[in-house]
Amino acid sequence: MSVKVNCVSGDTHNVFVYGSLLADEVVQTLLKRVPPTAPAILQDYHRFKIKGRVYPAILPVPNNKVTGRVLLGISGLELNILDDFEDVEYTRTHLQVSLIDKAENLQVYAYVWSNPNDPNLYAEWDFEEWKQVHMNDFVKMTDGFMQELELPESKPRVQTYETFYKQENDKPPEP
Repeated sequence: MSVKVNCVSGDTHNVFVYGSLLADEVVQTLLKRVPPTAPAILQDYHRFKIKGRVYPAILPVPNNKVTGRVLLGISGLELNILDDFEDVEYTRTHLQVSLIDKAENLQVYAYVWSNPNDPNLYAEWDFEEWKQVHMNDFVKMTDGFMQELELPESKPRVQTYETFYKQENDKPPEP
């Protein structure tokens, strides 16, 4: 079941993350805090690389699993920020994960790739590789997104991403 509603109530939410949001630096840039987390596994999903992107996508794939973590106690305002950050490429979906440290399941939101037939999805995305190669630039892009979000006419995150990475690619190589 897909859910796309603005949340502003006093309720808190748990959000399973599996890509760039595994990095405390990205979460801190977005939410201005790093909430408590718990390691978790999402069964029957696969984490894909996306051609032309540095972040991953998940889609249902039987007999696969995605390891990640759950951001616990996310406010409605923070959930709205995550919705804006994930943009139209993802659909916030209600799922169940297994907590690694406890033998229990937890209902969470996760951002699932919106196009299940996307030909640009391939292979397995690797967080450690992303941290070494892309994290610093991604944090800069995320900071730019948050500054943009403060403006009355903010751009969608995908546009911020594409503009940032085009500028990065247009820079002459450093000597």
